[in-house]
Amino acid sequence: MNTKFLTKASLIAAIYIILVLIQIPMGSLAFGPVQLRLAEGLTLLPFIETAAIPGLFIGCLISNIILSSYSSFGLVDIIGGSLVTLIAAYLTSKMPNKLMAALPPIILNGLIVSIWVSYFTKVPYLFTVLGIAAGEIASIVIFGYVMLSAYEKTKVYLEKR
Repeated sequence: MNTKFLTKASLIAAIYIILVLIQIPMGSLAFGPVQLRLAEGLTLLPFIETAAIPGLFIGCLISNIILSSYSSFGLVDIIGGSLVTLIAAYLTSKMPNKLMAALPPIILNGLIVSIWVSYFTKVPYLFTVLGIAAGEIASIVIFGYVMLSAYEKTKVYLEKR
């Protein structure tokens, strides 16, 4: 790992954390059975930037530590949610196109994170899957594709200079 890679990963982690922190006043929308984390739009970044893999993992880990004081999910979400993000980020980096790149975070968060969220909130698993997956889709479509497009344009612009 070089300085440029570490800097990018750190910035992505910081942006993820900031996006989660600004949502805390919205309550369980950042961590409940229906989740709409703007930060999850960043999960498309590994498709074009490998530094996003550790960046998203660290950002999610720190965010989940912070959110653990607001939810009852505790250590399972800190470790489990962060590992799901790491696996989804790695799989996203291996996808052949932008549309497919959205699938790992949507599917993995929807199916896996819903296990403990459903357990702790007592909301049926299927409803939790639908709520979390819908939030992932919204975050990725509304914020993720816009951010990815801006990132690609900035990267191309900077490479030309």
